[in-house]
Amino acid sequence: MQNLRVGILMGGLSIEREVSLNSGRTICDHLDTSRYELLPIFQAHTGDLFVLPWRFLHRGKIADFEHRLEQEAERISWDDLKNRVDFVFIALHGRSGEDGSVQGFFEVLNIPYFGSKVFASSLGMDKALQKVFLSHAGITVPKGFVIESHECDTISTDKLLTLLTKAHLSFPLIIKPSHEGSSLGVSKVETIEKLPEAIRHAATVCPGKKQPVIVEETIQGMEFSCIVITDPISGEFKPLPPTEIEIEKKSLIFDYDQKYMPGRATKHTPARCSEASRKALQDVSIQVMKILGFTNLGRIDGFLQADGSVCITDPNSFSGMSPSSYAFLQAAEVDMTHTGLINHLIETELHAYGLLKEADYKCIHASEKKESTVSPCPQKIRVGVLLGGASNEREISLESGRNVCYKLSPAKYEVTPLFVSSNYELFPLTQRLLVRNKTEEIEELTKNEPSIKWSQLPEHFDFIFIGLHGGVGENGSVQGTLEMLKMPYNGSPILPSALCMDKYRTNELLASCNIAIPHHVLVTKELWETAPFACPIPFPVVIKPHDDGCSVLVQRADNKAEFEQAMKTIFASNKEHALIEELIVGTEVTVGVLGNDTPFALPPSQSIASKGILSIEEKFLPGAGENQTPAQLPPDALKLIQKTVEDTYRAATCKGYARIDCFYQNKQESPTGAERVVIIEINTLPGLTPATCIFHQAAELGMKPMDFIDLIIQLGFELHTQQPHLSKEQRAFLQRQS
Repeated sequence: MQNLRVGILMGGLSIEREVSLNSGRTICDHLDTSRYELLPIFQAHTGDLFVLPWRFLHRGKIADFEHRLEQEAERISWDDLKNRVDFVFIALHGRSGEDGSVQGFFEVLNIPYFGSKVFASSLGMDKALQKVFLSHAGITVPKGFVIESHECDTISTDKLLTLLTKAHLSFPLIIKPSHEGSSLGVSKVETIEKLPEAIRHAATVCPGKKQPVIVEETIQGMEFSCIVITDPISGEFKPLPPTEIEIEKKSLIFDYDQKYMPGRATKHTPARCSEASRKALQDVSIQVMKILGFTNLGRIDGFLQADGSVCITDPNSFSGMSPSSYAFLQAAEVDMTHTGLINHLIETELHAYGLLKEADYKCIHASEKKESTVSPCPQKIRVGVLLGGASNEREISLESGRNVCYKLSPAKYEVTPLFVSSNYELFPLTQRLLVRNKTEEIEELTKNEPSIKWSQLPEHFDFIFIGLHGGVGENGSVQGTLEMLKMPYNGSPILPSALCMDKYRTNELLASCNIAIPHHVLVTKELWETAPFACPIPFPVVIKPHDDGCSVLVQRADNKAEFEQAMKTIFASNKEHALIEELIVGTEVTVGVLGNDTPFALPPSQSIASKGILSIEEKFLPGAGENQTPAQLPPDALKLIQKTVEDTYRAATCKGYARIDCFYQNKQESPTGAERVVIIEINTLPGLTPATCIFHQAAELGMKPMDFIDLIIQLGFELHTQQPHLSKEQRAFLQRQS
């Protein structure tokens, strides 16, 4: 077969467009390019289509690049797609993506596409009507009623009480919009007084699209989600091992943040129930697929009740496809990789369209099986990727380390994920463990598995990639360990690693080098608990640990009460010091720096914080934060920022790469009357999650994430072996920039 031209359609018009970008990016990252030719297609909020430049693909938020599409992307029409692609993988979520709209358009254009067809898609997005179909077919669904959109603003408490009585409903109740996903607009209400507002919120959660609202009973039991795929040849449904969802203790529902924020909630796969119960969940999920007409892929959500019965709450004709989503999590349980699952979904659709014959399918998989029996190429570089750990940043480390594993070229590297437990033991991870959502789950699943001793690392690996953040992974301890073992590794050596994890000492060093820093005071826990005192710096101030990153425990205080509460919060979190800094007014930027002896700064990114201080959610939750790369500042200001961070990098003796956070102040903002750059923090092992800022910056210079990570490894080899490892292209790139 010739390579099929596959368009990945993402973005869209719905309030789930950020989730769509996440899914589309993951599919692009894992699409088998030996078999398929990739064309990323982005639908803007205006409805216009663009071929998405790859440098925008790994942005964290659509607002980071959407305003640049007109000038920097190729605009195409829907009709153009017929000449550009052979098949479209629809990665849209919600309205216009899952409701039959785009499916109908592709039917008119006669373009083969992924997923359920028009009727099933439209029914899958109408939560009220699908309950009617399911209930009529004997499937248990929650009791409830629908409030039409025109009633939602004015419905009275008396009428609601009447409807509740008629439907035999009692509190607590689940309120949800009839045509949305990702738990957007969903709430749990425990009193009649709060019900009208919850209904209005659900009805208007999508701006300009008022919709009916479902009021239904709260189902008790084990919440689950089951992915169902299809056998390409027989067409029979194949349910994957269902996942049990354990929501956070203080939460009422499994909300958006828990679904998409790294390390939130807990997903047990397979679900912790009997084999018979798991079989029941799978059987009902297959029935739901058939009743609603879903094809190829579906995600069926519901509850296993105490009496063993299954109640279906939310069937979906598509599933989110972020790196640790249910689809990949459950596929890993049957030894299917991300690429393997995506291949399977495409092959299923191609066979249904008659574009892939059974003989072709068997030939492809026979070839794959033959290749898998070939011994690994001895020339491949053996890389162990450390992830997890015991710090407050361990969940981000899991995201970073997993992404590094996926981004390292399989043609060049033989990669082993190494989970660092809370006791600092090392456990090699299989795909089914690597895809887990939370370090706590991995820790539990590896406790009885064989480990690798630190001293054995040189026997198994040529290079160790430190994907850890904070704690011993970033403070020089792991670096010292690897130095003792004579193992090459990425990033800065011992001293700069230890120095930059101590924000106070870093400030003192930079001040001695005439690099601007915030006015600051370090306070010990002992001193504070002996006699709490007034804030030593005029308000407003920032209070944070002196030895953590990822915005952990960073707080702003504008008055005495907020200051005292912030200090208590720091010291209640087992911290021995609190760093108090003046709040800098200016443009917040973050800048990656690359290089060993001749470092250079990447194009700065402007961080836009909604509440003055960038939160961990704004850094890592899809669609929550915004970064403009390059920063929206004059060219001379950008040059000043880059020179300052290069000076900072050298002053701290950093090597390999780092990310430096700072504020740019113009003449009016600066207390000196001259423009300046104020350094806030040096990160010697910055996050390498799929949409991290440092990838945006490298992309502006023409470097893809895979190439960026490869360069980091080669810089590590050169630093620790004193031998040239950079390719001619890499060396030329560094020379051009410096």
